[in-house]
Amino acid sequence: MSGDEARAALEPEEAARALWYALLSRLLYAPPDRELLVQLAAGLEDGAEAEAGAFIDTLRAVQLACREADPDALRDEYESLFVGVGKAPVTPYTSAYAAAHAPDRHLVALRARLLEWGLTRRDQVFEAEDHVAALCDAMRWLIGRVRPLEEQRDFFVEFVAPAMPGFCDAISRMPGADFYRKVGAFARAYVALEQDAFDMHTPA
Repeated sequence: MSGDEARAALEPEEAARALWYALLSRLLYAPPDRELLVQLAAGLEDGAEAEAGAFIDTLRAVQLACREADPDALRDEYESLFVGVGKAPVTPYTSAYAAAHAPDRHLVALRARLLEWGLTRRDQVFEAEDHVAALCDAMRWLIGRVRPLEEQRDFFVEFVAPAMPGFCDAISRMPGADFYRKVGAFARAYVALEQDAFDMHTPA
């Protein structure tokens, strides 16, 4: 089955999962441009009647923030949080959260897992594979290629779930985080939702 055929075969729920991971990857890799801000703000009305819950509430908070956001200000916020001068105030590399005592070992394991699927870092990409945006994109890839649920769960449990809470906590503690505090809350809520879903499908 080709990539296009696999994407076409996705059930609506799986397509939505891939979309949320793609959105997180995009927001965490670079600040949103004006076009993305407009798209996210417009989506607020589409979800107005959705039932409440942490995930929906945090998504709405991001969408509301997009209505008033200025792309230049968001660029400054992103760079002050995740780039900085010298060491970034909030590192986007998940080995720091998932394996504080052995980050190199964690990165080696991640690279080995990605290589099994033929996924390698492109020459023009400078970020290491454990960048939080790359992990979200890997989950999007797994879902989009209709990889077995067990494979998705194993990757999520080993590399995504252990790191995301610490990363989101680090954002929430930064006084200069405004828009990205909301993005962090959205990321935390979505990962918790995924964890619950995987737990439901884990054999007793």
